[in-house]
Parts: sequence; C-alpha cells; structure tokens
Amino acid sequence: MFSIFKIFKKKKIVPHIRLSGIIGSVGKFKQGLDFVGQKEIIEKAFSIKKALAVAISINSPGGSPVQSHLIYSYIRKLAKKNNTKVLVFAEDVAASGGYLIACAGDEIYANSSSIVGSIGVIYSSFGLQELIKKAGIQRRIYTAGRNKSTLDPFVEEKKEDIDRLKKIQLELHSDFIKVVEESRTNKIKKDANPDLFTGEFWSGSTAKKLGLIDEIGNADEVIKEKFGEDVKIKKFEKPTSWISKKLSGANQNQVETLINIIEEKSIWQRYGF
Repeated sequence: MFSIFKIFKKKKIVPHIRLSGIIGSVGKFKQGLDFVGQKEIIEKAFSIKKALAVAISINSPGGSPVQSHLIYSYIRKLAKKNNTKVLVFAEDVAASGGYLIACAGDEIYANSSSIVGSIGVIYSSFGLQELIKKAGIQRRIYTAGRNKSTLDPFVEEKKEDIDRLKKIQLELHSDFIKVVEESRTNKIKKDANPDLFTGEFWSGSTAKKLGLIDEIGNADEVIKEKFGEDVKIKKFEKPTSWISKKLSGANQNQVETLINIIEEKSIWQRYGF
C-alpha cells in the first residue's frame, strides 16, 4: 500500500567520480588528467548536499607529479570543508601519481588483480646524438645561462646534469612518501616490505597486505554494502572520445604523432597492459 511517508523518505546519494588516464597534458593530444580539467566535476560531486560519501574510481599509471598533487590536495580540501568521507577504488592501475591521488581516500579499495603502488619518480628521454651524426646534422645551441640546455637529447650527457636531475627527483620522491605516510598512518607496513618506497608495484591482494589499500572490492558493490541497495550512485566523469582524440592529431606531423602515441602506450605497459 502506498504510504505518504515514502514521499518524505530521505534519498541516499553517493556521488561517484571517475578519473582515468595519464596525469598531465600528455603528448600531442593533450588529453591527460589535469587539475583544471577535473576541478569542475570534483566540485560538483562534493556540492551534493547530504551525500553519504564521495566515491572516486581511479585508473591511471601516473604522470605529472604536480597535477597529481593538485588533484589530491583539492579532494582533501573539499572533503574537510564538507566533512565528507572519501572512498577510493583502484581499477586496472592506481600507480605512481595515480596512487598519490588514491591517497586522498579515507578508505582505498582495489580489485585483487589491480596494479597498485610505484611510489617513485621517473624521468625518461632519448639519446639521439649518434643518430643526427649519421644524418649529417649539426646541433647548434645558444643559451643565456649555462644550464639552460640541461639534458638536451641531441648532445652527450653530462654528469653534473644527471646529478642535478637526481637531486630534484629525490625531493619529489620525498614529497610523495610524505603524502603516503600521512594518509596511510598506522596502515602501511614498511617493515613488511623494504621495497615499499622504491617504485615497486604490486597486485591488489599484496597491496592490501602492505597496507597500501584497505580492502578488496569494486565501487558499486562496496557502496551498496555500506549504504544499502536503494542508494543512488550519481556518476561524474569528464566526457572524452577516443576517436576525437586520435582524429584531432590526424593532420599533425606523422612522426611526432607516432612518438607521442608510443610514449603514452609505454607508460601503461610498464604495468603489464
């Protein structure tokens, strides 16, 4: 029988954000995750009045340390401002910057086969000096500032350049470790694995043992377990089109476009995909 009380029954809502892709403006297509691109949907999710929690699914192998940190910090800022619990769910990969963002969660979940971790910093480039020699090309560089051409891929590496880069990487790595330690206080088990902060990555099952995640589970199941089968999960995701991304570069220089595609693919393939 219809009850008038159903009209006044409180709706149970959990906003669900999905963050997917390489972090930063990556390659020629510039379609990666960045703070500016995700700020609006994060704000909308946290603006839902009396939301029971905010859920965030992450599928990212990492990317820009700065953009990762900006997204992480903004999620924590809004969570604190609105006194809202954040539930994070790792999908295929939550590694490097993807895991840094995951640390914004009060609770982190993953699939048993998810790839989690890679708490480290990487820089990669090419050494093309021999290639241009074979092609009969001379590299000419004019700078104001003797370090302006640091790690130019068309000249021989210099030890002082590598040392300078390494110093910066160690500083960034220290910042990353600090975020993990602060967000996973009394959860991470450093003694259980000395490789925890070496850039190593693990399956979701092992990540749970190490304290990098809290439990195994996927978003819909966990949300319904916590808040009931009648909970409404409101989706928030920035719309993207794979076809439009690829076609947007169709008239660009083919070699440069190919390099950017390979670069993007190589980041994912470090984790077996």
